[in-house]
Amino acid sequence: MAARIPAEERLTNLVVALMATEIGLTKQQILDNVSGYRQRADAGTRSDALEKMFERDKEELRSLGVPIETIGDAADPNDLREARYRIPQAEYDLPADIEFTPAELAVLRLAGSVWSAESASGDAQSGVRKIRALGIDGDEPIIGFAPRITARDAAFAPLQDAIEKSRVVAFEYLKPGEAVPRRRSIRPLALVDYEARWHVFGVDVDIDEDRMFLLSRIVGDVKVTTTTFDPALRDGAGERALAGLERVSAENAALLEVTPGTEAALRLGRRATPAAQGITVPFVDLHILADELASYGPEVRVVEPAALRDAVIARLQAVIDAHAEREEAR
Repeated sequence: MAARIPAEERLTNLVVALMATEIGLTKQQILDNVSGYRQRADAGTRSDALEKMFERDKEELRSLGVPIETIGDAADPNDLREARYRIPQAEYDLPADIEFTPAELAVLRLAGSVWSAESASGDAQSGVRKIRALGIDGDEPIIGFAPRITARDAAFAPLQDAIEKSRVVAFEYLKPGEAVPRRRSIRPLALVDYEARWHVFGVDVDIDEDRMFLLSRIVGDVKVTTTTFDPALRDGAGERALAGLERVSAENAALLEVTPGTEAALRLGRRATPAAQGITVPFVDLHILADELASYGPEVRVVEPAALRDAVIARLQAVIDAHAEREEAR
């Protein structure tokens, strides 16, 4: 059975790949390396079916205003047998004299992340794509075909509502390594998007201290209570939250060996620095990074820290065990 990579995720991965190369990628390189095509190829999907899927995806992206450029043979531009495809960065650049403050960029990031194709006009979608060129990583979903808020972030809407109304919220929160979720009550002050994951920043009512929670670890419904708090607490909360995440990231780094030319090299390379033995990638949450690294399979090897290496191995072993159980059940 072909891997079930959602179409919007496949399109996002295609955009990331085409934006990351100056010389372009051939169709075969795309089918062999871009997540969404690669899994289907590994599962036995015929090459002609994959090529048709790529052609449909390419045309869909172009219809959304994504400028995919086709580069033919220099000696014979009309010969597209070895054509290469790319998205020129210049097509996304804004004039050099346009600047935004950190607060303005945070608002643009939030607005762009929650828009969907139905809520943004063609001009607005094109504008946000240009805003992405200001430094927001290219592997974030492109507005118009991959809205960020999905059923996985069901807590987003009630938390946003509570922030706007300055209401205390309560929810069950399951931390890694814990078998049972804990009830948490907070004064929610800001929703922040960091490393493509949503967090809620607020004051824990029980201990009266600032805390950060991943939306993906909230279990069940968020209860918006009738208890209110001073709206002034929200002032500057988003900036404080992001600064805190940046500090944590600066204090934690993983040393990785990555296979060149792979999806792992593309995605991790965007936030890594070269090291004598591979690359160094900063991180906020060890468990989240372990999930990501495990998804790359043999494309990545963790050199250190040991705790991260063990976490990745545990995830890969769980996949092997689950596959073995399915085979035994047949």
